[in-house]
Amino acid sequence: MPSTLSQLAADLDAGRITSLQLTEQALARIADPAGEGARVFTSVYADQARAAARASDTLRAAKLCRSPLEGVPVSVKDLFDVAGETTLAGSVVLRGKPAATAHAAVVQNLMKAGAIVIGKTNMTEFAYSGLGINPHYGTPQNTWERNVEGGRIPGGSSSGAAISVTDGMAFAAVGSDTGGSVRIPSALNGLTGFKPTASRVSMQGVLPLSAYLDSIGPLAVSVECCAIMDAVLAGEAYVSVVAHPLRGLRLLAPTNVVLDAMDETVGKAYRAALDKLRAAGAVIVEAEVPAFNALAAINAKGGFTAAEAYAWHRALIAENAAGYDQRVVSRILRGKDMSAADLLDVLHARPRWIAEVQAQLAGYDALVMPTVPIVAPRIAELQASDDAYYAANGKILRNPTLINFLDGCAVSLPCHAPGTAPVGLSLAAAGGEDKRLLAIALAVEGLLAA
Repeated sequence: MPSTLSQLAADLDAGRITSLQLTEQALARIADPAGEGARVFTSVYADQARAAARASDTLRAAKLCRSPLEGVPVSVKDLFDVAGETTLAGSVVLRGKPAATAHAAVVQNLMKAGAIVIGKTNMTEFAYSGLGINPHYGTPQNTWERNVEGGRIPGGSSSGAAISVTDGMAFAAVGSDTGGSVRIPSALNGLTGFKPTASRVSMQGVLPLSAYLDSIGPLAVSVECCAIMDAVLAGEAYVSVVAHPLRGLRLLAPTNVVLDAMDETVGKAYRAALDKLRAAGAVIVEAEVPAFNALAAINAKGGFTAAEAYAWHRALIAENAAGYDQRVVSRILRGKDMSAADLLDVLHARPRWIAEVQAQLAGYDALVMPTVPIVAPRIAELQASDDAYYAANGKILRNPTLINFLDGCAVSLPCHAPGTAPVGLSLAAAGGEDKRLLAIALAVEGLLAA
C-alpha cells in the first residue's frame, strides 16, 4: 500500500525524495504492461504532471509549500472537467462532443494546493452502478485474488480511482458518491473512503448523475489522508484531526436492512470490529431503524437517480442508445416511465425520512454498519449473467445509498484481518457532522489497526 500523505510530506520536506521522482514512479506503474494501468486510466497527463512536479520541487527548495498535498501525485475520476478535453464519464457516446473550457472546481483546488494531477481514472459508465464493470475501457481488477479466474470487481463507480491508489499510480484519488461510489470501491479494496456532506464540495464542472444525491470525496490509505484531501476539495484550510475518545462513544448499529444477505466473511469481520469497539469502551446499541425499511418503497420507481439521469441522457440515448453499456442504459431508461408526480412523491418523502432518521440518531455519535454486505464477486460471473449483475449491484449499493438519501456523511474503514478478503466498516452521521465523524473515524481506525 502506498505511503500516507503525511509520510510523503515528511520525505519531500527532508529531501529524501522529490516530487518529480514520485511522479516518475507513478507514471512507470501506470505504463507497466503487467499492471492495471491501461484499465485504470482513461487519460494520463504525463508531460503536464512532470512540469507541475518540477515547479513543486522548485517551490519546496525555496521553503514554499502550498498545502499538505504539495508535490503529491493524485488521480481524478473521469467525471471531472479538465480544460481542453471532453469529459467522457467512462463512456464512448460523448466522443466528439465539445471539450471543457475550464477545470472543474475540485481539479482547480487540487492544482492550487500543489497536487500533481496525474490523470483521469476509469469508472462505471456515467457512474450508474456500484460494481465498476466497464465494457468500453476494461474493468480494473480488485487487489484481492488478482488474476485468479479473471479477477474480482473493483467496486464502483469510482473503480479506477481505487486501483490507482492501491497500485501506487497515485497517492490519493478523487471520486464521486451518489449511492456509495467512493465507499464501495474503498471497502472492496482495503482503502479508506470519505463521503462528505454533499453541499461542502462544489459540483461545478462535474458531469452529474443526480443533483439531489451527488457528492465528491477522496479515496486514500488513511483517515488523515482523506481529511487532508477533503479540505483541499472543499477549498478549506486543513486542520489536523484529533481522535475522538472511544470510551463512552455511542454508536447505533442498525439490525434491519443493512445486515440482510450479509455473507460469512463480512459478518465475521463486522462482529469482530464491534467487539473491539465494545472492549475499548464504546457503547453500541443494536436496534432497528424503522425508516430504513421504507426507503425501497420511496425509490421503487427509480428515485432521484433514474429521473435525473433520464432527463440528462434522453437526447443522447435517442442519438446513440446502442453506444451505451446496455446494463447502464436500461437503468437510466427507468426514468422514462416516471411522471412528475412520481418525482414529487420522492421530493416530499425525503425531508420526512431524514427527520425520522435524525430523530433516532439524536442520542448517538454515529451509525455503524457494514459498508457493503458481501465481498467482491468475480468479474466473469457478473459479465456472464444479467441476473447476477443486477443482484450484486443491488446488494452492494443498498447500505451506502441510505446515507446519500439522508444527505449525511460517511467513512468506510478497512476492518478485515490481514490476508483475508477486504471488508469495509461504515461510520456515518447526519449532514454537517463531517469534522466530528472524521475524528471518530480516526479513533476507530487506530483501534482496528492495533
